[in-house]
Amino acid sequence: MKKEILYNANMHFEHRLWIGELDFWNDELKSFNNRLSELVTRWTNKDVLEQLEHYQNEIILHGGIIEDLEESIEKHEIRIAEQSKIVENAIDTELAQKHIKFRNKIETQRHIYSELKKEFFRFLEKYI
Repeated sequence: MKKEILYNANMHFEHRLWIGELDFWNDELKSFNNRLSELVTRWTNKDVLEQLEHYQNEIILHGGIIEDLEESIEKHEIRIAEQSKIVENAIDTELAQKHIKFRNKIETQRHIYSELKKEFFRFLEKYI
């Protein structure tokens, strides 16, 4: 099995990409909330309102997950900075392993979020 070598600069670069993606998700969640606010004023049907509440809860949940991911990236960045002070291209195997696990976590969250968006858009198509 080939081991992946992760240099600090590459991890930092990947973090920047993830932060951009998380910022985009946050913006999308805000627009989803706006759409839900519009629908709340249009519908009184109990089933529709329950679905609205479901999506509001999902948006809150995903917002919290995004905050957690951003916090984890920030902590990782601090550790990279500390490591870089010691030796510029020092390879911290524990840090690299955490980075790979975190990459998998981001990929999983990307899939979950994508599925939520698909469901939400189908819901909007039905009730707008």
